[in-house]
Amino acid sequence: MNSEIPKQYMDINGYPVLYYSLKCFEEYEIVNKIVVVTSPEDISMVQTDIVGKYNFSKVFDVVAGGKERYDSVYNALQCIGNVDYVMIHDGARPCITHRVLDRLMEEVISVKACVPAVPSKDTVRITDDRGYVTMTPDRSCVWNIQTPQTFEMKGIYNAYKNYFDSGKAFHVTDDAMLWEKYDGRRIKLVMGDYVNFKITTPEDMVALANHLSEGNEQNME
Repeated sequence: MNSEIPKQYMDINGYPVLYYSLKCFEEYEIVNKIVVVTSPEDISMVQTDIVGKYNFSKVFDVVAGGKERYDSVYNALQCIGNVDYVMIHDGARPCITHRVLDRLMEEVISVKACVPAVPSKDTVRITDDRGYVTMTPDRSCVWNIQTPQTFEMKGIYNAYKNYFDSGKAFHVTDDAMLWEKYDGRRIKLVMGDYVNFKITTPEDMVALANHLSEGNEQNME
């Protein structure tokens, strides 16, 4: 990102990036608890300059993350308490909408695990370790995964616990991998939204600013 400021705290249209996703969950009626995970040195700043400043009343805890994403998620899961379902979201995806949350909640009640995704616009090729193509999947079956990944709380918590009890036996890139490994029930893909992109490069910040300037500031539709 070429910035000393972590991307989730960079200013876009007068607000930090994290503000936009927190606002979406704060104003989503079904959500009753929000846990923010951040680096230990940023906890006080997040509590004061984001949660307090913008009156995010559903944020009941700001906890320290860990070295890897899965460490951070497990820290959050352990402090949530007795809830039925949990949505695990990247703070660097500020354009999440209530439309996507509605689709996830409609599905998770029956399937217990669902993930937002969008069909890939590009052809994807699988290569070997030397860069030679070994397979070209049918693009109609290839989806790009997004967040919030949404689960029955009991199932995803037990999956994380089993993973940590195993000594973190394999590398994990998203929460669904642990559900697949330790729970066994199938995960359903739910249509996400192409604007629910992850902020990664300076070009993404420009795209976000343009999206918000087009009248999408509320990010709720």
